[in-house]
This record gives sequence, C-alpha cells and structure tokens, in this order.
Amino acid sequence: MGMNETAYAKINLALHVRRVREDGYHALETLFAFVDAGDVLTAQPAAQDSVTTLGEFAGVLDNPFENLVARALNVLPRPQGLGVTLEKNLPVAAGLGGGSADAGAVFRMVEALHGLPDDWQARAAKLGADVPACVLSRTHIGLGTGTEQVEVEDDLAGNPVLLVNPRVPLSTGPVFKAWDGEDRGPLPQGPASQIAREGRNDLEAPAISLCPVIAEVLAALEVTNPWLARMSGSGATCFALYDSPEARDAAQAAMPQEWWTMAGRLR
Repeated sequence: MGMNETAYAKINLALHVRRVREDGYHALETLFAFVDAGDVLTAQPAAQDSVTTLGEFAGVLDNPFENLVARALNVLPRPQGLGVTLEKNLPVAAGLGGGSADAGAVFRMVEALHGLPDDWQARAAKLGADVPACVLSRTHIGLGTGTEQVEVEDDLAGNPVLLVNPRVPLSTGPVFKAWDGEDRGPLPQGPASQIAREGRNDLEAPAISLCPVIAEVLAALEVTNPWLARMSGSGATCFALYDSPEARDAAQAAMPQEWWTMAGRLR
C-alpha cells in the first residue's frame, strides 16, 4: 500500500540572530510557519530503502549521500524498507528548509507505519537544525540553533501566502558570515501575528549584500499591498502575507515570469 506525504515549505516569519555561541553556532530566535504546499513524497514498502527524485528541481540533488530523504531513512529503525519517490517542487538553497522538510515528511511517514523511536528529536536534529521543526510542520517558536520548540498562539492558520524566489541559490554559511554581529534584541511577545509584524529577519541585509536581487523581490512584493513581506531564513526566497486569496493570486500574476512562485496558505 502506497502513501503520500507533503514536505511543507518552511518559512521564518521572524528570525532574530542574537549571538555566536561557544560551539560556534549562532543563537537564534525564530517564528517558524509552514505553507500547505511543497515537495511531495510517495512511499511503498520495499525489501530495501531507495530514493527516486523527480520534479523541477530534481537535477540539483545529484549527490545521493547528501539527500536528506536517504539520510532520514538511515537514522530511523524499521522492520522493512521504503521505496520513496521525491517530487522536488521547492528550490534548493532557498531558505525554505526544502531538504529539512523532505526529511520531516519521511519521519511522519515512518511514524504512521511503525511509530518513531523515543529519541526521534535528537535523531532529527543531527540531520539539520530545521528538521525537528519540519517534522512538526506547524507554527511555533524555535530557540537555540532552532531545535528547541516553544508553543505560540497561532492566529495565522489559513492566512494566504505567496512565496517568491529569483532562482538564485544562496548557501546559509556565507550569509551568517556576512552578518554584522549586532544583537538587535529578542523576539516580540504575543500571538504569531504580532511577532511576525513586530519582528524582523536579521539575515536580510547580509543576504542582500551577497544576492542583491533579493531587494528587487521584496520591492516587487511590497507594491502588491501585503500586510507583511519579508525574506525567509537565509534567503533568497521571500514571502508575502495577504488578507485574501484574491490579493495573493493577483500578486503572483504580477511577478516576473522568470521568478519561481508558489501560492498557498499557512498551516
């Protein structure tokens, strides 16, 4: 019996970089949210694990040892293998947690079939800082390197959202290196909508310094009258939140044809 699971696109409604920790990682405070669209995984029971990748961005994942679907399968004990097909709809190195979302979808599929080990969060965190959040795929605050989860009042479920990427990959490491090191303060308090409105993305300026077209994406979104437009993660994807699906769809139609876009709602 086959099963399908969506790897929901991750966005950071706010991302505050506080300081560099003793282990060299940055202490982060972020408000995670997830879009009701993304990559699609299909799985069938099999004698041994396998991963087949197709879709618009499949060609970028040419190293099977770096594929987070395969790595997620490797860290989860099961009585039988899974043959997984990954439809790669999300751009790679885009600030959407695409690989982490794929891994999160694998965890959910294995949970449905066999349950997860008690230490699943530690196993997920070893794959990447965003993976535990992507297993949950719901709005919450992430602390530490993003792996510590804190509940938040979610008043944004169902909010129309537009994702836009200029089709320029941007690796996380150089963006953090370009951050100016200034601690601009903690996340605001309150429900998700208030944190999003009053928060910021501290990686926006360093990302724009490396990838100037991000500023063009944000400017193009601002003129479509969203109630919030911001870069996600370390870029280069930006998102905009709208009061209605009609406003979101009109904004999507107004974006340059060569940019990648995805319309949806927050989960």
